[in-house]
Amino acid sequence: MRARVIPKSNLKKVLSEPWVDKTRRPYCRGDTAYVPVFEGFPFDEEIPERIPYKGHGYQKLGDTILIHGEITDDELVKIIEWEKPACVLQSCSHEGVMRIPCTKVLLGTPHDVTFCEAGISYTMNPSKVMFSQGNRNEKLRIRSLISHGERIADMFAGIGYFTLSAALAGGEVHAMEINPDSYEYLLKNISLNNLKNIRAEPGDCRNLLDGVYDRILMGHFDAPDFLENALKHVHIGTVLHVHGLGERSSEILKTVDNAGFSCEITERVVKKYSANLNHNVWDVKIV
Repeated sequence: MRARVIPKSNLKKVLSEPWVDKTRRPYCRGDTAYVPVFEGFPFDEEIPERIPYKGHGYQKLGDTILIHGEITDDELVKIIEWEKPACVLQSCSHEGVMRIPCTKVLLGTPHDVTFCEAGISYTMNPSKVMFSQGNRNEKLRIRSLISHGERIADMFAGIGYFTLSAALAGGEVHAMEINPDSYEYLLKNISLNNLKNIRAEPGDCRNLLDGVYDRILMGHFDAPDFLENALKHVHIGTVLHVHGLGERSSEILKTVDNAGFSCEITERVVKKYSANLNHNVWDVKIV
């Protein structure tokens, strides 16, 4: 690959330049970035094509690798040689309504990391709070649905998974988070992205919902159990995005009916959770 060698800090500034080959991804090593160059433009050096990685899946969060499920020693060595991370964590589970991660340290020391996903910057410690890169497409979908000025509730804000996307799209977001660690990172991420249209509150969302919302984000596997509370804060036209595992549409319809409303409901698969179980989201529009 023909590349120009630049400081990594200048990477964002040059990506719109006509000489940049956007069909390839820049390669970064330390504080240096190697930017792909279209044929016919000057370049600094030619670097060997990187052999595609084939092995156990993982998440890369800054300089930390997060591995889900069991992994062999050989697979771990392969990932470390490929990514050269400062820390490797094995994710075992997420516990309770606060979604506290249970992790095992396989390399290094857990620490705060900062990374970018879909134009949004996040800071977090993967050993303290969860982050699911498998929800990326759902975040982008939600962002595409929001109209400027919508009053939005995010009942399970976490570190800002959907909150930041919704605010970036122009929504006026009321973000609620019960986990103190996640709430602190939420505040940091709001500041990091310079977003002014978010009102963040710590505590149980069932006690914090107020007024009526145009859209309610319910990004938690237990969200159907909180639907009764959410329906006290809707109007005709409100859309609720209710996440959960497996088939819960009949339960959702019954809860809406018991609250005295009618609705239109659409089910989408966010990602596969296990061999026979999907992570689903139900778009529930009050009519």
